Amino acid sequence: MKFIAGISSTALLCLISWQDARHGTSVSAFVPSAPCRPAMILPSNDAITNAMRYETSLNAEAIKITMPALSSTMKEGRVVSWLKSEGDEIEAGEAIMVVESDKADMDVEAFEDGYLAKILTDEGEMAEVGAVVALVAAEEGDIAAVAAGGDANGAAAPEANGAEAPAAPAEEAPAAGAEAPDVEFSQLDMPALSSTMKEGKVVSWLKGEGDSVEAGEAIMVVESDKADMDVEAFEDGFVAAIITEEGEAANVGSPVALIAANEADIPALKAYAATLGGAAPVAAAPAAAAAAPAKAAPKAAAANPAASAGGRVVASPLAKKMATEMGVDIATVAGTGPGGRITAADVQNAASGAAPAKKAAAAPAKPAWTPAPGVVAATPSARALAKKAKLDLASIPGTGEFGRVTADDVKMATGEMKPKRKAAAPGAPPALELPEGLVPFTGMQRAVSNNMVATLDCPVFRASREIEMDAFNALYQSVKPKGVTVSALLAKAVAKAIEKHPIVNSSFRPEGTFFNKDINIAMAVAIDGGLITPVLKYANERDVLELGENWKELVGKAKSGTLSPDEYNSGTFTISNMGMFGVSQFDAILPSGQGGILAVAGTQEHIVPCKQAVLGMKKISKMTVTLTCDHRQIYGADAALFLKTLNDVMVSPGQLL
Repeated sequence: MKFIAGISSTALLCLISWQDARHGTSVSAFVPSAPCRPAMILPSNDAITNAMRYETSLNAEAIKITMPALSSTMKEGRVVSWLKSEGDEIEAGEAIMVVESDKADMDVEAFEDGYLAKILTDEGEMAEVGAVVALVAAEEGDIAAVAAGGDANGAAAPEANGAEAPAAPAEEAPAAGAEAPDVEFSQLDMPALSSTMKEGKVVSWLKGEGDSVEAGEAIMVVESDKADMDVEAFEDGFVAAIITEEGEAANVGSPVALIAANEADIPALKAYAATLGGAAPVAAAPAAAAAAPAKAAPKAAAANPAASAGGRVVASPLAKKMATEMGVDIATVAGTGPGGRITAADVQNAASGAAPAKKAAAAPAKPAWTPAPGVVAATPSARALAKKAKLDLASIPGTGEFGRVTADDVKMATGEMKPKRKAAAPGAPPALELPEGLVPFTGMQRAVSNNMVATLDCPVFRASREIEMDAFNALYQSVKPKGVTVSALLAKAVAKAIEKHPIVNSSFRPEGTFFNKDINIAMAVAIDGGLITPVLKYANERDVLELGENWKELVGKAKSGTLSPDEYNSGTFTISNMGMFGVSQFDAILPSGQGGILAVAGTQEHIVPCKQAVLGMKKISKMTVTLTCDHRQIYGADAALFLKTLNDVMVSPGQLL
């Protein structure tokens, strides 16, 4: 039993009501106690504590908004500004506050619909990553109750005048029956590399089990919903156990590895890691049979079930990486590690020829068998499938052992399964192998898909115009030797047009039109496995030479997956250029949170009348551009005037220099 002092009367009345209802009694009156004296007796129970913190006397649900980890090194963040006030309605995916991390300022989005009931961390204040900064009520009528619950949470802290603080509840074990070993170690969790990331995939481990690591040293590469990023170790130590292997995904905050402070503690942490990862512990080697000869050779290498079961090769991540780099077939390497695990040393020995390669097991002699006359050889599952499909087994050719009809043979006969393709005849060209089946999305592809779906709720319209390109092309040819690209020139031209029509650089808010003071041009870039939009910031203020150098740097980072969040999510207007693919005209999808996107097609030659020409005709180059706008704050006239100004800039491009 514990005493809780100094809590508000509202929260205390809630707890008395809960306690008395639990014991079948009622409360007829209530007098709050003095702030420094015990108010009432409550059982020490985590469920009661959570109820006091995040439920109210009206049983209203409080949704927690926590300080996100906006980078892998972020430990705390400062609330720069709240984009919503207490009582305002918020929607899932809507930016509610701006947070300053150790890298940059970023918008933080809400993950659920509701109403902002209580702000716990005011503007300018700091909060640790994971700390609750605000409470959201699911229903508008619950705002007052949730806010009161937030006040009770703050009032329930122990006083500093000698009152003893309640003991912290025992830490919950990570798995049933599992206890952390009594050694010094740290747990490496899957970090949140962006404010929208919920899970990450381990692309590669830069350290193997047993390797030493230093604080600040990159230990693994993680694929988030935005890009691939290195994750650093926060403490010195040794990689004791890798819980999430390369290619596997883990939720944000779940353990992916254990770091031992002392090398001698690695074996104890390996056993503990099996409980964290949910993997079954390695089975003990079976006891020798009683009938086995007493003088069996102890050094004879037994077959390794861990390395051969199901055809899976068990090897450390470092061993797999070294085998790929050295060109060694890891399936032919004999493992000397625990349970037959292939280690890095095994791969090195195999590459140098110091260790014999693992011998393939000799295929047993294939026995001969002929069914009795009138008997059709078939597996039980094949017989059941044939009976269900009302097929005669005798009419189905068998491909199984001894010519037996298998379940696959019946499925091919019913058309449920495609027949296997026959090998190409000698000298014939190989058959073209096309992709087949489901290929899971990468983190970036999933993010692009979600962003496209989010645009369906936005009412848009489109306007197109042809622009003469002869003068622009001549300018490009003059600055091309200096490293200026077409993308940099287009960004500069669009930024100059936006200066005269800032409405196309705005974004919609429920309260009205939000004007962006900076002109940051995002340019769509197709990369292997996805799409990303590097941003040329302040494009209207910088010269084309600087923009050209910046663009080359951004494209290189995009292809290597090393763009920082500020370099791809700070755009205020987007350009999608498919002219290099010969596209004559297309429409672009408006990105969420922006007011306009310009689709740029290829340049085409046209014959037009000309009085000064000898034959009265001349050849010019034209390009079609299509502007997609958010019709909630941008109107048709705004788009038309912007395209006219852009045409004037492109026809007289000298102002771009």
